[in-house]
Amino acid sequence: MAAHHGPRILPAVLSAPTLVAAWRRRALLIAAISGVVSLLFFFVAGGPIHILRAYLLGFMTCFGFAGGGLVLLMLQYVSGGKWGLLLRRPLEAMSRTLVLVFVMWIPIAVCMKQLYQWAAFPTDADTARGLAQHLMTKEQALTMIAKRVMLNPVAFVVQSLLVFGILGLFAFLLNKWSLDRDNDPARGTEPSYDRWRTRFENLSGPGIFLYVVLLTDGAIIWIMSLDVTWYSSIWGLQFLVGQGFAVFALSILTVIKLSKVEPMATLLRKTEQHDLGKLAFAFVMLNIYLSFAEFLIIWSGNVPDEIPWYLNRIHGGWWYICSLDFVCHWLIPFCLLLSRDLKRDKRRLSLLACFMIFARCVDMFWLIEPNFPDAAGNLHLSGNIGILAYITVPLCVLSLWAAYYLTELNKRPLIATNDPHLEEMLEAEHAH
Repeated sequence: MAAHHGPRILPAVLSAPTLVAAWRRRALLIAAISGVVSLLFFFVAGGPIHILRAYLLGFMTCFGFAGGGLVLLMLQYVSGGKWGLLLRRPLEAMSRTLVLVFVMWIPIAVCMKQLYQWAAFPTDADTARGLAQHLMTKEQALTMIAKRVMLNPVAFVVQSLLVFGILGLFAFLLNKWSLDRDNDPARGTEPSYDRWRTRFENLSGPGIFLYVVLLTDGAIIWIMSLDVTWYSSIWGLQFLVGQGFAVFALSILTVIKLSKVEPMATLLRKTEQHDLGKLAFAFVMLNIYLSFAEFLIIWSGNVPDEIPWYLNRIHGGWWYICSLDFVCHWLIPFCLLLSRDLKRDKRRLSLLACFMIFARCVDMFWLIEPNFPDAAGNLHLSGNIGILAYITVPLCVLSLWAAYYLTELNKRPLIATNDPHLEEMLEAEHAH
C-alpha cells in the first residue's frame, strides 16, 4: 500500500490546443498524401471501381466511430461509472462528426448503381432483363424482387436520411446539455447532479434502443445489400459490437496521448486506464462470440442458401485474409488484453489500440470486397492492381475524419466539471 498524499488539484486550463492542433496537422498531411496516391488508381485497370469500394470501407469505419461514440456516450449516461467522465469529451467529439459522415455518404448515394446490384436493376422489369442477359442468377433476381420495398434507390435515400437525422438529433441534444450542465448556476450540488443525471438517462435509455434499430437498418442497406441474397439475424448486433471495439480503441489512444499534458495528466490514473483496458477486452470477447457463433451455426446447418457467403471468403486466396482477420481482430487483442501489466502500461496499450483500429479495417475489407463477382472466391493482384486502393483510400478518408474529430475535440474543455465522479478521480491512488 502506498501512502495517501491527498487529492490532486485540477489545473486552471482544461484544454490542450497545442498538442491537438499538431495532431490535426499530421492527419491533414496524411490525408493529402494518401489522396494524391489514390488518384493514381484512376489510371489503372479496375482502379475506379475499387476506389469506390474502398471509399465505402472508409465511410463505414468513420460511421462506426461517429455512431459508436454516440451510443457509448448514451450507454455511459445510463450505466454511470468513472470511465464515462474520462471519455466524455472524446465521445462527444466523435458524435459531432456525424455531420461530416453524412457528407461522406453523399458520393455513395450518387454512385449506388456501381455498388449495389439492386440499384442497377431498380424495377422488376429491369431485373427480368438482367436475368435474361445472364447478368445475375435466378436466386439474385427472385431475392431482389422480394426485397424491393426496402432495397430500391428511393428507399435507400429515405432510410439513410432517417438514420442520420435521428442520430444527429440525439447527438445535438447530448452535446448541448453537456455544456449546459457545466454552466449550471447550481453546479457542484446534489440537486444539480440529480437533475442532469435524470435528464440524460431519460434521453439515453430510448436512444440506445433507437440506435440499435437504426444501425441495423443502415448496416443492411449499406453493407449487407452488397450481396442481395445474404441473410443474417445478428448483422446489426455484430456491427454494434464492432463499433464498440473500434471506439474504445480510439478513446484509449486519445486519452493516453492527451495524458502527456494537462489536464489529462492529472486525471488519468492507472486505475481508470486499467478499467478502459478491461472494457475493450469485453468488446473483443463479444466480437469473437458473435462472429464465431454465426459461422458455427451456418456451418453445422450446411444450408445452400447460407454457405456461399462464407465460401466466397475462404476460397481463392481469401483464406489468408480470413486468417489475418481472425488473428488481428480477435486472437492478438484477446491474448494481449489478458495481461494486467499491459493494460497499465501507456505505451503498450496505445500501440495495441492502434493495432485494433487497423484490425477493424481488415475486418471491413473482408466483409465488403468478396461481395463483388470479380472478387468473390478469387483474391489476386495479377492484373488487379486497383485493389490496392483499399490501402490509400480508407487512409485518406479516415485521416480527414480524424482531423475533423480533433477539431471538435479542441472546441471544448477536456474535462466535464459538473460531475460527481470528478472529486473521486482526483484522489490519489492507494494501491499499485
